[in-house]
Amino acid sequence: MPKILLVEDDLTFSRLLEGFLQKHGFQVDVKKTVAEGILAVDVGSYEIMLLDYRLPDGTGLDVLNAARKKGLNFPTVVMTSFNDVRTAVKAIRSGAFDYITKPVNPEELLMIIQESMDRGKQKTDEGRPERGFIKGRSGESDKLYDYISLVAPTDMSVIIQGESGTGKEHVARSIHDQSKRASKPFIALDCGALSGELAASEFFGHVKGAFTGAFDDKKGQFESANGGTIFLDEVGNLNYAVQVKLLRAVQERLIQPVGSTKIIPVDVRILTATNEDLLSNVNRGDFREDLYHRLNEFKIQLPPLRERGKDLLIFIEHFIGLANSELGRNVKSLSPEVMEVFQAYDWPGNLRELKNVVKRVVLLSSDEFVKIEALPEEMIFSVNKPKVSTGSSDIKAVNEANEKALIAATLAQVKYNKSLAAKLLNIDRKTLYSKIDKYNIK
Repeated sequence: MPKILLVEDDLTFSRLLEGFLQKHGFQVDVKKTVAEGILAVDVGSYEIMLLDYRLPDGTGLDVLNAARKKGLNFPTVVMTSFNDVRTAVKAIRSGAFDYITKPVNPEELLMIIQESMDRGKQKTDEGRPERGFIKGRSGESDKLYDYISLVAPTDMSVIIQGESGTGKEHVARSIHDQSKRASKPFIALDCGALSGELAASEFFGHVKGAFTGAFDDKKGQFESANGGTIFLDEVGNLNYAVQVKLLRAVQERLIQPVGSTKIIPVDVRILTATNEDLLSNVNRGDFREDLYHRLNEFKIQLPPLRERGKDLLIFIEHFIGLANSELGRNVKSLSPEVMEVFQAYDWPGNLRELKNVVKRVVLLSSDEFVKIEALPEEMIFSVNKPKVSTGSSDIKAVNEANEKALIAATLAQVKYNKSLAAKLLNIDRKTLYSKIDKYNIK
């Protein structure tokens, strides 16, 4: 019987969940706190961990991180309330396979558990490898997956470049899963969320007293990923001092914890991602040229959704199926007028935005076809507004103009509630404030 570690402090809910999972052939080990969960990880062996996010002595991510630090790569599903979706995104970036919101839909939970146990097998059904991501059948998709298959078995450092929402982390995970390191840890870090001092500590660890707030020794993520793969998202955001330290880690496979004289050898494969042109950053002096060339042994350029032609229909069908399963709906397809809007829209948020929009329209649809009334106002506004003229063929300028229009329309829709706008746009509030300042949105 597959064994599940369930960490949940709600006694009634955990008993219901335990009984449900046992009826479906699972052996369940129930714990109530972070401390109990970490102890269970120390002494037990599990096929999957099912972790509540909010626990009396911490969060489920503490259990996940403890397992990662011990080199244990149990597939993990995090349970969270609807209002904590941003923490769920953080969980995914920390290495969780997926998350599910409370109240839990039992059938959806079974589906996620089974998929998490199948992770790494890359099972496909008509070109759909896993939950939430689709291979597609266009020439661009074929080229992308040919590149992944080609570079995955090697130990080459790879830069994955593409717009926000194009699936850069999925590509990194696919490379890891098809590599000889697949049984070892895959650790993803968002460089955009790390300050200079914090980035160095997160990457390489620190010793007690190294800086204010360093009350204990900390093991860095490079050391935790030893033998496996480390994925650095938005690597262009790292400051110069951290770039110098990262160069040594890439070049010599040696790291030095902050405040320590100890040198630690590590065996990690480094994958990076950026939605910018790093070479332009190099030319401006914002990114070290020697580090760029070390990271750029192979580059994969992800195409935006608007350039993937017939794949859009495949993606829509797939996301409708996911939304039906999660929301208990029976939507068959989009009405012709809705499909017309979908095809005319330029999808600045790419696959991530498409998934969110499909989920919303399925939720708002009571029959088998999605009608125009279910569409977000900003989509209709964007499709119907006059095309932005930049006076040049500058793709970045056009994309920024579209992004500004989307943010402004979303803010107006939610009456300038920035927390709600950030959720609708699937970004955190810090990123939203940054873009409001950047585009001078009043």
